[in-house]
Amino acid sequence: MIPFRLQPPTPRLREGYRLLDNPELPAEALNRLLQQAGDQPRSQERWRQVLAHSTWHFAVINEPAAQVVGFVRITSDMALNANLWDLVADADDPAATEVYGALVGAALGRLRRELSGCSISLAAPPAALEALAQHGFVIDPGGIRAMGLPLG
Repeated sequence: MIPFRLQPPTPRLREGYRLLDNPELPAEALNRLLQQAGDQPRSQERWRQVLAHSTWHFAVINEPAAQVVGFVRITSDMALNANLWDLVADADDPAATEVYGALVGAALGRLRRELSGCSISLAAPPAALEALAQHGFVIDPGGIRAMGLPLG
């Protein structure tokens, strides 16, 4: 059986953290996470466009701090392919490892339920590798390396 279909349960977030499905988020909060991961910030209009063209997105909120501490968005052709984009967690947050696990688990769980035949591609920071490995992702399987080009 394909490992994607046999997933571990989505990790539970500690008290005070909440996983949100398709929330409205301020561009400033998303840009703060992107910049921590070494990416360039995006304008509010650009965020509006990428979220409008995403199939879904998930965020994790640290409620006591009233702060977005994790984010991932998913695009798909709704048939064969799905992509996870902007997988980020606040490196300074004490629950960052759990946040990555919750985001990956939520994204894969929804893909498994709604688009189970899709292949999945993603780009992720090194901090997300543990969560991805727990869900069956393999880095450079068989020595195959992916290439990417940042668009701007």
